Amino acid sequence: MNAIDLVFGINPVREALRAGRKAFELFAQTNPRDQRINQIAALADEAGIPVRRRERPDLDRLASSSHHQGVILRVAPFVYTDLDDLLASIPQEPPGLLLALDSIQDPQNLGALIRSAACAGVRAVIIPKERACGVTPAVERASAGAVETVPIVQVVNMAQALKRLKDNGFWVFGLDGESSDSIHHVVFNAATVLVVGNEGDGIRPLVRATCDHLVAIPHYGGVASLNASVAGGIALFEAARQLHAVASKE
Repeated sequence: MNAIDLVFGINPVREALRAGRKAFELFAQTNPRDQRINQIAALADEAGIPVRRRERPDLDRLASSSHHQGVILRVAPFVYTDLDDLLASIPQEPPGLLLALDSIQDPQNLGALIRSAACAGVRAVIIPKERACGVTPAVERASAGAVETVPIVQVVNMAQALKRLKDNGFWVFGLDGESSDSIHHVVFNAATVLVVGNEGDGIRPLVRATCDHLVAIPHYGGVASLNASVAGGIALFEAARQLHAVASKE
């Protein structure tokens, strides 16, 4: 990874600034029609981050993309949360929800899943270090800045990480289309880890064997499978709905 990364797009840049991400300078479009660009420039200025005004073609070249929405932030590389720190910071009550992504390789899927996790109140997202997509500028943009609002943990061995979570009171549910147990018939009433597998192969065998339960999303049409980010979002909100109901009764 480069010593300096680029974050671009209105929401990703705004969330990076709000989260206090270490930033070196902001490039903002000259004379923008979108006043959100000026608002972001003001945020950067308040934080003591130099603001450089540039014409749109210059921003296109800097981002190697035309989808920057008029703002580009030069930042330090993304910092992952340590698993030990996560375990030390998670309260016992109310029961929390974690999302584990086993070898998601598409940046758009990873970003969409992190965005869904943030909206569902997930306390952290866990990803493997090898053979999987990490947090890149493309992921930050796809997440609409959600990578700055939910801790992302990167682990060397997913199966071992799940075992540690189980030792700390979490129940692990794997999303598997071949399971006969519907996600809508499973009870989520304790600290939960939801595992979503690779776009093509699903959850790897060793990770699958670590799960306490395998669950599926019922299909009512003729298409055989769901996109990984869509399936993960559906399962996340079902688990979150039940866990929030449990918390509201306490």
